[in-house]
Amino acid sequence: MEIMKRLFVEEEGQGMVEYGLIIGLIAIVLIGALTALNGGLTTIFTRITTALNGTNSGQSGTTGQ
Repeated sequence: MEIMKRLFVEEEGQGMVEYGLIIGLIAIVLIGALTALNGGLTTIFTRITTALNGTNSGQSGTTGQ
């Protein structure tokens, strides 16, 4: 019975558990947000890729000699 009392009274690891729960919650929110923005992010990166490829069209990086 003494062990059970000590488990409920001791709070040494409580802070780390709270930080772990906060990090887990943030991860869940980020995953949900990125999932919701999937189509928008794909469009943004496609536009960036197209713009970058358009500025380098016709140039291979060599002098051609």
